[in-house]
Amino acid sequence: MTLNIYLSGEIHTDWRDQITEGAKGLDVTFSSPVTDHAASDDCGVAIMGAEPDKFWHDNKGANLNAIRTRHGIQNADIVVVRFGEKYKQWNAAFDAGYAAALGKSLIVMHGPEHQHPLKEVDAAALAVVEEPKQVVDILRYVLDGKLP
Repeated sequence: MTLNIYLSGEIHTDWRDQITEGAKGLDVTFSSPVTDHAASDDCGVAIMGAEPDKFWHDNKGANLNAIRTRHGIQNADIVVVRFGEKYKQWNAAFDAGYAAALGKSLIVMHGPEHQHPLKEVDAAALAVVEEPKQVVDILRYVLDGKLP
């Protein structure tokens, strides 16, 4: 069985690379949002034209990015959402909620400092982990029944 995995959330570290590298040899495919921060922020105005008002600039980008995000989450078997140490990652929380509402298998990844603020998100997840290796171990177990 091939699993389609959507990797959502924090874009400032290499956690996605760690998971995809660790999952080599497993029957999985990965997708994710655009992780180039500048491209993600400016895609709407770069494609559909400039906006003098920052709200509409951001709105165009958010709407355009939502096409990719919705498609990725809707077609995923498992959604992994990473909350990083920096920034308020409202988009990651939104993606987790969207995945949960669609009944997707949800894995949430964050450090212990976010345990309390993310308690409701964690409660919707089937697994809560701290490290990319744990995600790979979950995928290996689900696919092959093998423990690390």
